Amino acid sequence: MSASSDHGAPGDGPSVPPPLTPAERVLGRSPAEEARTLMAGTNAGVLATLTVDGDPWGSLVSYGLLADGAPVLCVSTLAEHGRNLAADPRASLVAAAPIDPAYPVSGGRVTVAGRVRRPDGGEAGAARAAHLAAVPSAELYVDFNDFSLWVLGVERVRWVGGYGRMASADAGDYAAAEPDPVAGAAAGAVAHLNADHADALLAMARAFTGHTDATEATCTGADRYGLDLMLTTPRGRAPARVGYAEPITSAGGLRAATVELARRSRG
Repeated sequence: MSASSDHGAPGDGPSVPPPLTPAERVLGRSPAEEARTLMAGTNAGVLATLTVDGDPWGSLVSYGLLADGAPVLCVSTLAEHGRNLAADPRASLVAAAPIDPAYPVSGGRVTVAGRVRRPDGGEAGAARAAHLAAVPSAELYVDFNDFSLWVLGVERVRWVGGYGRMASADAGDYAAAEPDPVAGAAAGAVAHLNADHADALLAMARAFTGHTDATEATCTGADRYGLDLMLTTPRGRAPARVGYAEPITSAGGLRAATVELARRSRG
């Protein structure tokens, strides 16, 4: 079977060289895990509400998260979005990873949509604590008369991880997923691997990805399941992935899992 063209590549051929041998199967974060990880990685996003005339209205807001990933907003009725929520509960929130100015739409982002509610009973205390944990400065105004806490009950989830990486997530899966425990330490781990362990990355690439002709491997990401690599081969550059023996449950397990992966690649 002939290879399909890739975005109209010159010569009508694939722009990414395929593996030469079968690659080891590697787990990756599900769309729900990706969405929960990104939502937990920041505390600000763009809230879309509906005006009394039914027009869309976007506002920059801060948020915290309940245990099920539902965003907790603290908004004032002096702001248009606060009045909009009181009149119509339908809303969506967009959160994004840090933006690269050179490629502003290449980064990760997630949209969660549903209906807001005023928390009451036991949820009221949990909502207040969640918002203050994410936005400590809200302590200055959270109890003002014109401010109210709102919980966005998530009904729809759309995650985009960059060019060609996107998926919708079931609301139930989103609520049950956990943020990746490695996310906060990933950037430092990636920098360390590229600076000090280039040979180990290349050994992993040759052993596990099927690109046995790789001449260079650069780590581009790390998560609880494994490492993302960009490989250089005589046939061109190719993204690839290598996986840990077991998923990591905390950032402290990142080093041991990577050492074990390097050992296996040279085994």
